[in-house]
Amino acid sequence: TPLKGNRTFIVSPYFDNRERKLTRVIGIVHHEAVKELYCWFCCHPHGKIYVSKANIDVHSDRFEFPYGATDIICLEPENCDPTHVSIHQFAHGDIDQLPRFEIKNRKAEPFPVDFTVCISTMFGNYNNVLQFIQSMEMYKILGAQKVMIYKNNCSHLMEKVLKFYMEEGIVEIIPWPIDSHLKVSTSWYFKQDGTHIGYYGQITALNDCVYRNMQRSKFVILTDADEIILPLMHPDWKTMMQSLQQEHPGAGVFLFENHIFPKTVSTPMFNISSWNAVPGVNILQHIHREPDRKEVINPKKMIVDPRKVIQTSVHSVLHAYGNSVHVPMNVALIYHCRVPLQASLPRKSLIRDTTLWRYNSSLIMNVNKVLHQTVL
Repeated sequence: TPLKGNRTFIVSPYFDNRERKLTRVIGIVHHEAVKELYCWFCCHPHGKIYVSKANIDVHSDRFEFPYGATDIICLEPENCDPTHVSIHQFAHGDIDQLPRFEIKNRKAEPFPVDFTVCISTMFGNYNNVLQFIQSMEMYKILGAQKVMIYKNNCSHLMEKVLKFYMEEGIVEIIPWPIDSHLKVSTSWYFKQDGTHIGYYGQITALNDCVYRNMQRSKFVILTDADEIILPLMHPDWKTMMQSLQQEHPGAGVFLFENHIFPKTVSTPMFNISSWNAVPGVNILQHIHREPDRKEVINPKKMIVDPRKVIQTSVHSVLHAYGNSVHVPMNVALIYHCRVPLQASLPRKSLIRDTTLWRYNSSLIMNVNKVLHQTVL
């Protein structure tokens, strides 16, 4: 929701009493233009308006773009638990003219799920249908009970697949029409090209996903649809996380190394003829990974305890309670099937890694079920 005449966009407010009693509004703000914002709370039952000046905290990972993910932080009145908040550039005015936003996470809930996957932004008429279904089925095999997708747009075929998963109950779609308000870039760094925000507002979506699941999920997994955190020592995420938490009792953030499995290098195994009619990559045919480069640090993706995260970026958290743990590659790695980063390497320089094949029989069966109900 854009605020009138102000370079501020509201995504959603969340109650946060981990340190003080406050409403944390996840938003997008122009880092220079917005100097003052006020939070207007309506206190029931007597309907008294309480106004507090907001602290505008633009996240440090803005990558030079003029707009960035922002926490608009409002201290709440002592003797009132407001259900809604309005954000305004002035401390006075007519509250009936302001949009009101429900404050989420007000009530503590038991955690209904163990693992929620957050897929930050789906855009560019996304049509990698086969790989998406394979990722979804792998997430389920590994222990995900929810997948949140911040959807800008996708192909007609992909819509059918999303509808199937929504009806199944695993997928929740958060509409993400950011490009009707801002000029979005398809890259993460600013190219001086007049765009406003990087990668379709990916960082804002990830932060919203963490807070949205703070009381709904024991763990939140921050990855992309072409990435799978593959355990090497354990059969699934639950046993892996139990073991990691025992080793690192204070930690709330677990970082996993990204490894590229180039989609340009394939094996004839698992060439399933009915799958060839489906657009997208067949991950079972890509089991060669690029070797590490001495001068390059592999990016990380994360499994986090959302209650310990204050602000997150894409490859690390910016602020959290408790430690971050780098999970060694012999425990788990991120299987990331995409265009190569080291395209000139001959096949013999790649490392054959068939970890994914441990899941092949259940994966093939599950993918076939979905394809026959959606695409084929």
